[in-house]
Amino acid sequence: MGLAGVRIVLVEPAGPLNVGAIARVMKNFGLAQLVLVNPQCDPLSPEAMRMAVHAKEILESAVTVPSLPAALHGCVRAIATTGRASDGDLPLEHPKIALPWLLEEIGQPSALIFGREDRGLSNEELNYAQRFIRIPTSPDYLSLNLASAVGICCYELAQSTVPIEPQTTCKQEFASIELVEEFYQQLEALLLEIGYLYPHTATSRMEKFRQLYNRAYLQTQEVAMLRGILRQVEWAINHQRDL
Repeated sequence: MGLAGVRIVLVEPAGPLNVGAIARVMKNFGLAQLVLVNPQCDPLSPEAMRMAVHAKEILESAVTVPSLPAALHGCVRAIATTGRASDGDLPLEHPKIALPWLLEEIGQPSALIFGREDRGLSNEELNYAQRFIRIPTSPDYLSLNLASAVGICCYELAQSTVPIEPQTTCKQEFASIELVEEFYQQLEALLLEIGYLYPHTATSRMEKFRQLYNRAYLQTQEVAMLRGILRQVEWAINHQRDL
């Protein structure tokens, strides 16, 4: 099922604007199952529909149930979100770490549970989840808007399904140490010739150039370009002397 098998469960949502915004962000990231537990607002109200924009079908297909157990019927895994600080009895995890777990049971539905806007989930409701997450926020303002919290979690869920593909279209050929060393020797000789370096300080000054270019992880073509510049400068110097 993947993302299609994850239910976003809202317990007693009170704000139609929040519900509409949640439907929109769900569609943004490929989730479609919205379950409302005893909603305190009309999920089909003009306000909710207006906020949903092009995700109205998620509101129209949302399932309304009287209790959290009913919302979790058939699910094999459930994660609850909370804004509480960890007290030892409730092991809180980072969303990035815990959320991919919802997708591991292929073909089986799972649920991500969000509490009320004003007070979150009760202790009894938390007991229905197997794992718990808390979105890290600034200590200056800990409270997070419900729709924002859902959006962050939907994003993290979606990111966990994106395969990391090897870089094949832009293959980088890094220059060998020997090739880069030849460039350094050519650079040092030129800088000594034009008086930028002095023999007694050349070694220490060249260390700075080595550090600079080593940080760039030069590619073979880039070394060839730099050495071409040095050769042109050498030619210009010699040509000027012949005049």
